[in-house]
Amino acid sequence: MDFKELAEKRYSCRKFTDRKVERELLNKIVDTAISAPTAVNNQPYKIFLMDSEEAKQNIRKATSCSFGADTFLIVGGKKEDGWVRSFDKRNFADVDASIVATHVMMEIYDLGLATTWVGYFDAPMLKEIYPDMRDYDLIALFPIGYSAEKGGQPSPKHYERKSREEMMTVL
Repeated sequence: MDFKELAEKRYSCRKFTDRKVERELLNKIVDTAISAPTAVNNQPYKIFLMDSEEAKQNIRKATSCSFGADTFLIVGGKKEDGWVRSFDKRNFADVDASIVATHVMMEIYDLGLATTWVGYFDAPMLKEIYPDMRDYDLIALFPIGYSAEKGGQPSPKHYERKSREEMMTVL
């Protein structure tokens, strides 16, 4: 599948089977994330694999958007390590973390798995529980798994796209 096809077929999965995600696939996802470009190659991000039963229970407390998944990744950016644009002092740690998160999302689908980018989660609660997260702006939570046949398909809204004319301005 080429990238355009992957980008079009990717969708927000909101129901997973109980099949476990193989560690080999998780390693591929993380390896792809590590290859993501970041400003000045500062790599101001961290990926957190929520693997223990306690961590999974805490995810379920932090969000109602776990969708039955048993595997979760969280991506965060560390402002102190981000490149800062000299013209306006704009820090790019959140942009870099978003690039990494996009690589995570696309690799998940390329491997035949499913996910959705969840922004609705209690980041302060997770930072309180996990000191390793405290220095990071947690920008994305990914429930990962195999899409359920019933309820795991794209919503009708997935197919709604604005026109090129609405989305691009030629100057």
